[in-house]
Amino acid sequence: MTVEPSGENADLAAYVLRLGDDALVLCQRLCALVTRAPTIEEDLALANIALDLLGHARTLLAYSGRLDGTGRGEDELAYHRTERQFRNVLLVEFAPADFAVTVARQLVYAHYSTLLWSALEKSRDATLAAFGARAAREVEYHRMHADQWTVRLGRGTAESHRRMQAGLDLVWPYTAELFETDALAERLDADGTAVAPARLRQEWERGITAVLDDARLTLPKPSWRATGGRDGLHTEEFAPLMAEFRSVRLQYPGGTW
Repeated sequence: MTVEPSGENADLAAYVLRLGDDALVLCQRLCALVTRAPTIEEDLALANIALDLLGHARTLLAYSGRLDGTGRGEDELAYHRTERQFRNVLLVEFAPADFAVTVARQLVYAHYSTLLWSALEKSRDATLAAFGARAAREVEYHRMHADQWTVRLGRGTAESHRRMQAGLDLVWPYTAELFETDALAERLDADGTAVAPARLRQEWERGITAVLDDARLTLPKPSWRATGGRDGLHTEEFAPLMAEFRSVRLQYPGGTW
């Protein structure tokens, strides 16, 4: 039986769950790339970014469980929901076929999350504000790392430039979903608890454009846009990702380490 959030904190619980799902799924994708990066140093860098995101996911999922009245903890929310109950954006869930695609995704997501957590430092919810202040400092490193790799690949060889541009072109249709604002986000924005994502877009575009100009890359103009993740509609790659993520937990229910 599915237990649905209820009560006066239901909106905030649902909003925090979205952000926790984004962090959890992207963490899993980055972990899968360890040992596949171009250098050992980059393996470590991606692992460290993934660990930051795992910490974000644990905090946010635990907080959502405290708010929503269901009594669920972080592990139950991470391992025991159906795929349709996850509310992450589609950007974080596809498997990149090329390191440049990973860099492109990190670029757009890190610039977004830096702005998001900085804005949430002003939340009237004390817990979310405190977490925002901590997370903003951590994702600033993620942003710098992605910026540096974007410029390095964009201004490197003809082949690295081609791959980086191709990575941006592939990722770009997924960026629109980051800034979709629904009734839930509008309600929380209006009362000062959260920030409507659409309000972040202009500054995000300025930051991204500056990096691409430095990298001698072209801002993509996609012909389509991804949507549906916030409503639980996911790509074909999501179910196998979750099956791998949950395999040990489901094999050994109740196991401890």
